[in-house]
Amino acid sequence: MSEAAARNEIPVRKLSLPFDEDIPQHWFGGNPVQTHIFNGLNLVFPDGERFFVRSVMDHVDRIEDPELLRQVRGFNGQEGRHAHEHERYFAALRAQGYSIDRFLARFRKFTTWSTKLLPAAFRLSITAGAEHYTATLGAFALENPRRREAHPVMQRLIAWHAIEEIEHKAVAFDVLQATHPSYALRITGFLFATVVLVVWAGAGMRMLLDQDGIDRAQTKAMLRDLERRDGGKMRRALRDGFKDYLRRDFHPNQIDDLEMAHAHLEEIGAPA
Repeated sequence: MSEAAARNEIPVRKLSLPFDEDIPQHWFGGNPVQTHIFNGLNLVFPDGERFFVRSVMDHVDRIEDPELLRQVRGFNGQEGRHAHEHERYFAALRAQGYSIDRFLARFRKFTTWSTKLLPAAFRLSITAGAEHYTATLGAFALENPRRREAHPVMQRLIAWHAIEEIEHKAVAFDVLQATHPSYALRITGFLFATVVLVVWAGAGMRMLLDQDGIDRAQTKAMLRDLERRDGGKMRRALRDGFKDYLRRDFHPNQIDDLEMAHAHLEEIGAPA
């Protein structure tokens, strides 16, 4: 059986987490940089995931494989729930005193512009590449014991999102291969996704740190400390994921982490 044929179930789980005043401002080990690395990603998730769904749906009429169509429906449902739940978390950020609406409006304008002006095939290649990053980060988060330093509600949010990113990591890739099987297109979209993720998530993190009064020198010192404590594992995971995607014969399901992800289902109150 090929990697593309090994298609798993993609269930849509509806979590409703209590994002309330119990969540501290620096909810990840009391460390503002560690917290805002995640918060920067969180700010781009909702509109980013809606962009992903639109990019896949623009090609659904060209998909003939009924199993892939079934996975597309699961992908859409999971991404829709992620966008909804991460957007609910924005209220907690506002309650903590962060001004985020200008940033969110700018990012929404960017995704709207991208949807209108970029060719559909290129948007799909961006989505496939971005999904590789979210699955790579998801696997890293699930296997990293330091996730236990996070507030319990945020631990559940991270685990839920990570599990489902691994479950649907191959969907956009398979749609791309079924409709536009070009290595050049796949890699160009991946490189574009790399830049977008670094620039926008990094800008979100920087905005929140600025509001905390933490300057760039302090940020660099905290990042060096996190790198030392982490032993470089996150950097290596992203580097290896980048190299994997560049292989001509790469497929997301070659990375066998679904069983590992499902071992964490109990953490989010879902059946194993």
